[in-house]
Amino acid sequence: MRILIIGASGTIGRAIVSALTGRHDLVLASKDEAPEQVDISDPASIRALYARVGRVDAVVSAAGQAAFKPLADLTDADFSLSLNNKLMGQVNLVRFGIASVADGGSFTLTAGLMAREPARNAAAVSLVNAGLEGFGRSAALELPRGQRINVVSPPSLSETLRARGQDPGAGLPAAAVARAYVASVEGKQTGTVLDPRA
Repeated sequence: MRILIIGASGTIGRAIVSALTGRHDLVLASKDEAPEQVDISDPASIRALYARVGRVDAVVSAAGQAAFKPLADLTDADFSLSLNNKLMGQVNLVRFGIASVADGGSFTLTAGLMAREPARNAAAVSLVNAGLEGFGRSAALELPRGQRINVVSPPSLSETLRARGQDPGAGLPAAAVARAYVASVEGKQTGTVLDPRA
């Protein structure tokens, strides 16, 4: 399969690339550090990416930013960032990518565990994660030509926790999280929210 991986330079993205290398033809994209450049907060950038890349069998998104701070401190700009980047950025990867994805191909998006397991300072994050999960379930009912869509909702990464000086055992290694993306791409399910801990 020819797979477009967006966010390929991030912690999860690198783990997905590692898991799929040698098994598929990978097209790597990110905002800064990949052969293909894309800013998912910019619809024109997404359309230009698809125009350059052409036909693919799968699109995997491990990209998206959302503001993590106390509710009282979240500004309009914080909510706009979260909605326009992580939520609508990934929604637009699907909307604009339908014509580029082959019959029976798939989309895999990234939400996060805070969609269903809330935490302090995560109101904006939980909002967009829950929106992505709902979008995936509904979009699965309407995608044409046998296309599939799934959403991976990972917990905190061990690597991120370690970098913050926190207990890495409270999270999951990126390599373990990547297995959920592989299952989405290579499996047959659609409209599914995948929890990498399962």
